[in-house]
Amino acid sequence: MAVFTAVALGGASTPAPKARPDGELDELGQALRRLLSSVRRMRGRHIDFGGVEITYAEFELLLELFEHGPLPAGELAAVSALTPATVTGMVDRLVLGGYVERTRSESDRRVVACELSGAARSELQARYAVKRERLQQALGEVSAADLRAATRVLDLLCAHFDECPAPAPERV
Repeated sequence: MAVFTAVALGGASTPAPKARPDGELDELGQALRRLLSSVRRMRGRHIDFGGVEITYAEFELLLELFEHGPLPAGELAAVSALTPATVTGMVDRLVLGGYVERTRSESDRRVVACELSGAARSELQARYAVKRERLQQALGEVSAADLRAATRVLDLLCAHFDECPAPAPERV
């Protein structure tokens, strides 16, 4: 017999979450902290990209352009969660390195899009292939169902963190 709870909006019934020991959530929280620490360490490194060192933040901009295609600096800033001024400085450096090109829109000459150079696109395609191979080696024993469950948990955590309000400043 399933236990149901009322949803606050509309009163529809949905199955209640299964009870679980707090230990499982504690273990998940500890694993998440370890993952975030690893990501923090990785973000602090410089990356050899085609023989030139770039910052991890610059590499992330290149990834955004690889995934989204050409974008104006303002849109690139939005998808990267950076300020337009920060993105402009980073793009300037990436243009000098030959990784990004700026092109004016044919329909509106005021709009300048940032796009990957051919060399940067080739480098990123090669890196994606290596990343896929490394993930296969690291997670090859994990079932497709477990990978889907992990993806769902990570997506739920992202949504939770995105919705968390910033802490109020302390009053002295």
